[in-house]
Amino acid sequence: MFKSAVTPETPLKKEKKAAKSAKTKTKTKTKAVNSKKNIETLTTLPGVGAKSAKALYEAGFKTTKAVIAADEKDLLSVSGVGINLVKKLKKLK
Repeated sequence: MFKSAVTPETPLKKEKKAAKSAKTKTKTKTKAVNSKKNIETLTTLPGVGAKSAKALYEAGFKTTKAVIAADEKDLLSVSGVGINLVKKLKKLK
């Protein structure tokens, strides 16, 4: 006679929720793997170590081309990047 305010979850709804949760975890893993690869790639630049590569990546420089093409002021604003590193990178242009 009276309907419950709470509707029970059907097995299909539970399955959709589980699938959505699995997709979210996969995306997060993929992003983490991609960021690690990009940071490792940045270390191939002369004078760029693991710490400065991570700082560059977090500052928005995702590729070696982006770092090389960047303005000196933008690179110097990244923590851990000094004038000597910028000079080395500008020689690559």
